[in-house]
Amino acid sequence: MPMTYPHAAIQDAEIPRAREQMMQHALDTYASETNRVYSVWTSFAAEHLDFRPHSKSSSVAEIMRHQLFSERRFFGEFLGAPEAPAADVMPREPTAEEFAQRLVVLARPRLAFLAEQPRQWWLTRVSFFDVERERVWVLWRRVLHTAHHRTQLTVYQRLLDSPVLATYGPTADVTWEGADPTHTVEAASRAGGME
Repeated sequence: MPMTYPHAAIQDAEIPRAREQMMQHALDTYASETNRVYSVWTSFAAEHLDFRPHSKSSSVAEIMRHQLFSERRFFGEFLGAPEAPAADVMPREPTAEEFAQRLVVLARPRLAFLAEQPRQWWLTRVSFFDVERERVWVLWRRVLHTAHHRTQLTVYQRLLDSPVLATYGPTADVTWEGADPTHTVEAASRAGGME
């Protein structure tokens, strides 16, 4: 049985085909990461939105707000995508489900925008804070930023003694037949390479 996520807000068939075929993996990855974040966010109970593991840490809801605002900034300011006004980014109700729904609503037009871009667009250098980077680099930085904050929240799940969802592979709470985590020399040796 392959790994599945509790929620796939963006189905594979809904991901647009990239004009630049070589960049299809970027659209697929952005949609996949959005689904992972959606699954993690919707697993939080209402009473956990104010949880923070330390007084200097962000709360669950603050991380969700940051994710929505920072994605808008990355896509709008750095990638030049048409975006909703910043004042319209947050959900009407600050619940985990509403934050997650807003994440998906904002992601769908970004996928359509990315799908239309030609090779040269992806390779063009743009301002990124105080440096210049290729747009493809900016998108991958966005994906990494998203993964960072999703991982923060999976740590929060563990601290709350809630089940930790599988995002790239099995966890102590979620596994399946055929799961093959790499915890041993034997498992790591399967790739071959220099022996």
